[in-house]
Amino acid sequence: MDALRTTKVAVVTGAGSGIGRAVAAELLRTGWSVALAGRRTGPLEETAAIAPEDACLVVRTDVSRPDDVTALFTAVRDRFGRLDLLFNNAGTFGPGGVPFEELPYDAWRHVVDTNLNGAFLCAQAAFRQMKEQDPRGGRIINNGSVSAHTPRPHSAPYTATKHALTGLTKALSLDGRPYGIAVGQIDIGNAATGMTAGMRTGALQANGEIAPEPVMDVADVARTVRHMAELPLEANVQFATVLATGMPYVGRG
Repeated sequence: MDALRTTKVAVVTGAGSGIGRAVAAELLRTGWSVALAGRRTGPLEETAAIAPEDACLVVRTDVSRPDDVTALFTAVRDRFGRLDLLFNNAGTFGPGGVPFEELPYDAWRHVVDTNLNGAFLCAQAAFRQMKEQDPRGGRIINNGSVSAHTPRPHSAPYTATKHALTGLTKALSLDGRPYGIAVGQIDIGNAATGMTAGMRTGALQANGEIAPEPVMDVADVARTVRHMAELPLEANVQFATVLATGMPYVGRG
């Protein structure tokens, strides 16, 4: 890698759809090189089609598999020579509408493996690369959720992993300081993606009622992530909460 290279390099997990695709598109639009990671190659290639070929790297990755994660970051180093940003975005809500006492262990484990173990594996690989590269340092942004603060009904696996992700963010923020690695978290509420499509027609509320909820343009989330990503490493957005203004999150209900 040319030491004078000015193009910054990002890894975006879960880049084949939703928030991951929107963030990847925003970074590509503004001149970043982006490694697109996800379990399905087809959607990743659809994301890559919006940018010049030399700006993208598509790597099929199951973030819950250590060998896949190792292969992803090796491919990034071989292609781009360094890493400036990891957007740790890959995640799953798990089976919706299942009461806690009926939740299968396999479903719980799948959410934990993806949302928490996957975030750990990717952050660890990024941390190692950022620590060793020259110039040293970089940034990790974890995709939390407003569920990292307040749960929805029947969301124990998702909520538990998002609370755990907050702990991971805080710990890595401290551990990254000696190496110029800044770590923050964005907590998102009701961005308009396939995952939230049903909220417009009705979502289960804390009082047991079904009520429609407002959503926001996912592009607004992407611009917030880019703002966090482009700060100098001497500055960090530790936690940001971006949500649809009218969603039933602030207040009682």
